[in-house]
Amino acid sequence: MSAQQDADVAAPVPAEQAPVAGVNPPQARGPGLDPVPGLGRRRIAAWYAAFAGYAALLAVFSRHADQSWGIWAAGGYLLAAITAVSCRGPRGRDAALLIGAAGALAGPLTWLAIRAPATADVQVVARAATLLLAHGSPYLGPGQLSAWRSYDPYLPAMTVFGLFRAAGLPGVAGDPRLWITVTCVALLTVAFGLAAPPQVRGRAGRRHQALRRATFAVTTPVLALPLAVGITDPPVLALFCVALACLGAGPAARAAAPRAAGLRELISPHRIRPSRLAGAALAIGIACAMKITAWPALPVIAVMIAARDGRRAAWRFAAASAVTAGTAIAAAAPAALAKPSVFLHNTVLYPLGLTRHLTPAASPLPGHLLASTGTAGHWAAIGLLLAAGLAVTAWILLRRPADDRAAAWHLAAGLCVMFILAPATRWGYFAYPLGLLGWLGLTRRDQAAAGKLPAAASLTWLAPAAARLTPAMTGPVAAPGTNETAIAPRARERPRRPRRPCPQD
Repeated sequence: MSAQQDADVAAPVPAEQAPVAGVNPPQARGPGLDPVPGLGRRRIAAWYAAFAGYAALLAVFSRHADQSWGIWAAGGYLLAAITAVSCRGPRGRDAALLIGAAGALAGPLTWLAIRAPATADVQVVARAATLLLAHGSPYLGPGQLSAWRSYDPYLPAMTVFGLFRAAGLPGVAGDPRLWITVTCVALLTVAFGLAAPPQVRGRAGRRHQALRRATFAVTTPVLALPLAVGITDPPVLALFCVALACLGAGPAARAAAPRAAGLRELISPHRIRPSRLAGAALAIGIACAMKITAWPALPVIAVMIAARDGRRAAWRFAAASAVTAGTAIAAAAPAALAKPSVFLHNTVLYPLGLTRHLTPAASPLPGHLLASTGTAGHWAAIGLLLAAGLAVTAWILLRRPADDRAAAWHLAAGLCVMFILAPATRWGYFAYPLGLLGWLGLTRRDQAAAGKLPAAASLTWLAPAAARLTPAMTGPVAAPGTNETAIAPRARERPRRPRRPCPQD
């Protein structure tokens, strides 16, 4: 060994950079440990082939707008799958994604906006915007609710997507579906950009990855079908994804927190920046101002933040989300707040089936089947829904989610229970849990690396000892074989030669 190598080996390493056994997370090495799986050509081709089969079944067995979407999407998915298989390289992959977006989203959306009558969701959003500009409220009064189409079950912030039609933009340019789609794509791009893996270097590469994943997400039937026909759930789901991405530690924090922040971060290695917490509160608050189905996300995420970052952070998140939702509701419907009965009839009683005109959301799920047996069955279904909500709340409090991914799992399970037992429900509501599962799949982390990092709760017992340790004393805690020569230059001693046996032995 040369003198320079001896000097390098004997040089002391700062304690905050020395890997400590069971504390420092392993760094991903090589493409095989990429925490976010890539969208390879074969994977894209397989998914688009499966989507083509689903769209073909929908084209055969459905009617009206769903059938038109199935015809368009089946051809688009099939052509995208063929392109992904035949064209190699990144260009072939991007071409497949663009073809899928054109066939499953852009084509049917334009066709339905020009050639087909507007769906009930589109009519409600456009009429609400007109009423808002004229009267300051997007809702009709109780005396004007003459049919089920007269009700507006959405919260006031959803009215924003109809303002372009109310302002006089004709055709596709003023259709609420276009602006819902644009908003959904933009929000998903932001969400995937926030959740980008640390291996993606440079802003250009991060934006490309985020846009690619967002394009694939909106071309799946979970989002493409509701966006094309004008259902208003996708932007709420996209806001969920933005909030979950903000609640994640982020690539910069995951890579640098344990070694840059010192021993303080050992107690909470996943703590996020206050700006990310504010971004999550802003996203959830806007979602809660759009649809009542977004409100279950607020307590689930608040419980997760309390378990990971403390009760004070959870209260700040809940307060910021509530203030954002209240401000958005007041800004989008100033006159509706002066008439609580109008707000109650449209947004609470109508979705529960307690109004004179019933909602057409009547998929044969257990809650609706029980409610259709009569008045007693209807109230029994509402009571069962409330009891299930309390049970889910107790489950979340007892088995608190530890991070953003666990919060997504808990939220998906809770929404499934709510949709199954709701008196007025439809299969399309399950786009929320399916979309959350898709988000988890597209942002999946390396479980082998993440599983070696102990949870924040398991490190609490280190606090008293960590407060007494000094940088010079952290060396003996180092894992064997990692930094045994970094304690002091004299720690490296030459091995003694074995003593030769004497002749008398």
